[in-house]
Amino acid sequence: MSGTVWSDAARFALYYAPARESAWWQVGSAWLGRDAQSGEPCVPPQPADLARPLTELTGAPRRYGWHGTLVAPFRLAAGVTQQQLLQTARDWARTRAAFALPVTAASLGDFVALRPAHPQGDADMRELAGNALQTLDALRAQPSSADLARRLAAPLSERQRELLLAWGYPYVFEEFRFHMTLSSSLADADTRAVLLAWWEARLPDLGPLVVDQVALFVEPEPGAPFLLWERLPLQGREASEA
Repeated sequence: MSGTVWSDAARFALYYAPARESAWWQVGSAWLGRDAQSGEPCVPPQPADLARPLTELTGAPRRYGWHGTLVAPFRLAAGVTQQQLLQTARDWARTRAAFALPVTAASLGDFVALRPAHPQGDADMRELAGNALQTLDALRAQPSSADLARRLAAPLSERQRELLLAWGYPYVFEEFRFHMTLSSSLADADTRAVLLAWWEARLPDLGPLVVDQVALFVEPEPGAPFLLWERLPLQGREASEA
């Protein structure tokens, strides 16, 4: 897919995505009902005690694919090519070291998501995402007036408004909270509890996430499902080896 050329309407994002051959990728993609790398549907599980089909509860994250956001979707600035983005992201990933990230299932408002299990994991992902944003920022177009107006209409703090205007997204740097979304917005707490229980029962066997690669995703046109464009291995050495 790296040779594909998309229109100027395409948006790109840098996401964490587990290795394709890993149990984490298989389980997460099945949960959402779609493999974002192949574009093919998956057969989701059906948690016990869940009154509705799981597919009815995962429509929002399904469009984005199994991921955790590092750099939120953006369009390329005028004169910036997709190849420039790809090369910049590849070069950045080569400087970053892999690490393990223990996670837990949690509610984020009305959503269910995976979150770092410990403060150090939160800090590690915040640093990774912030560094990636600073690296890619020169390549992104400024948000349109309509996009800004939509974002500014949301209930944002003053700091989040500042970050939105400076970086195109309000939840960056100290406002960033790494998560891997598992559901659409669910007002029913009992339904959220069923989903959380399903994941909590499986996390011991899955173990920590292995953050040894990230991926460029693309939304080919507005509203289209996001596709995994290219995986980027983290090839930097651990600090103890430096």
